[in-house]
Amino acid sequence: MDCKSGIIDLHIHSTASDGSLDPLEIPPLVQTAGLKAFALTDHDSIEGAQKILAHPNFPGPVKFLTGVEISAAAPDFFSASGSFHILGYGFDVDHPELNHTLLRQQHARKNRNPQMIARLNDLGFDLSLAEVISASEENAQIGRPHIARLMVKKGFVHSINDAFDMYIGKGKPAYIDKPRVETANAIGLILSAGGIPVLAHPGLLEVRDPKEYENLISRLKTMGLKGIEVFYPNHSAEQTDYFTELATRYDLLATGGSDFHGAVNPEIHLGTGTGDLAVPYVLYERLTCEISRLKSSETI
Repeated sequence: MDCKSGIIDLHIHSTASDGSLDPLEIPPLVQTAGLKAFALTDHDSIEGAQKILAHPNFPGPVKFLTGVEISAAAPDFFSASGSFHILGYGFDVDHPELNHTLLRQQHARKNRNPQMIARLNDLGFDLSLAEVISASEENAQIGRPHIARLMVKKGFVHSINDAFDMYIGKGKPAYIDKPRVETANAIGLILSAGGIPVLAHPGLLEVRDPKEYENLISRLKTMGLKGIEVFYPNHSAEQTDYFTELATRYDLLATGGSDFHGAVNPEIHLGTGTGDLAVPYVLYERLTCEISRLKSSETI
């Protein structure tokens, strides 16, 4: 795709979920990186987006979209495992039902952390939730990356990846599954708040037969899905081409982003991912046009 009008990043995390940077630290970094537009998509939280919107210097020179990444339960008809998330863009951050659901998710996340630490204690690791909080960024929503960083600091593992691969990754001995919203509900919530629901990083789903993607996308579209995250650091060139083709075939928007978390995942850089990501500005234009169209149709 043509990137002459600049590149964008529509998948960024802050301390409002599991990133290392305060939401207000993100816009200056986005500007320094030369990006033309961005969205903050914290896990099950829109506190960071609200903070940016309330800042006196908003909107600033870079265009901004409200965003969220909702932890969703894979629909019953989809048997593949993996990271199943629904992104939302351009919604009303004051929407009551969306805020209520996300607050419930955040409370459940907090209950998850002590359970994982208790399992790590049972495995012989001497660490506590108080230590994790103390070692983390101020106001950060504590999650697995923060537990992993403390494990590295205390010498229990060599790296964050080791902590996930051996202990706190899915299926490992200290793992506790995160709270999830039913997929149809996640899509419906984003739509009711005036936003655009998008399937996040489909390449992270452990799909054996590509036809499973086609069945998934077609059925999610009937639920109201409006887009697919085509451009993502972990997508191969072949996957990017395939997801672009699927978006075209099912008349869905294509989006993309780095999944930037700051120091939590230092190998991922804002805007460029591992170095070769380039999400074209035209995708932002198409996304905002669809947001405007939906809002106009609601007022008719």
